Amino acid sequence: MKHIAITGGIGSGKSYVCRLLTEHFGISVYDCDAAAKRLMRTSARLRQELTQLIGPGTYHPESGMLNKAAVAEFLLASDKNKKAIDDIVHPAVADDFMSSGMAWLESAILFESGFNTRVSFDAVVVVTAPIEVRLERIMQRDTISREKALQWVERQWPQQEVTQLSDYEIVNDGQQPLLPQIETILQQLHK
Repeated sequence: MKHIAITGGIGSGKSYVCRLLTEHFGISVYDCDAAAKRLMRTSARLRQELTQLIGPGTYHPESGMLNKAAVAEFLLASDKNKKAIDDIVHPAVADDFMSSGMAWLESAILFESGFNTRVSFDAVVVVTAPIEVRLERIMQRDTISREKALQWVERQWPQQEVTQLSDYEIVNDGQQPLLPQIETILQQLHK
């Protein structure tokens, strides 16, 4: 089975492309973000390791739910902290993906996180969009200011850099139709 990764910066529309893959082509796509959240919630090993790293406030004592504010504060404090969390969560997500039976995976930070080195992908598809389109999407989706949206974009690798590391590109600029681009890539992958 081929393993295919879909990546793209915040606001590029990669989740929408994944939804099209499922709805039009019957391809289930493993969502790394959702899996990471699920595993941080349900895995006793991850709960223990994250609590040892971040501290006793990592999970709410009453509900046992992840304290997102505490985790975000720790994560944003330094690159070292971010890497420490990634080193706990990403191997668990990679193992979960490999045992999921799915061939396609969606990850916003595939290269930045080094996730592409944890799983051997046969191809990487990047979804791109012009910066103004991305900012508009983020501002609408999250009801945040342009400045805040720009901060989120700037926390990720530049789109050109990710595109250079990818095998295929889907341009999601609101002008070019997506389905023909997806069909072309699927045909090339099945050769």
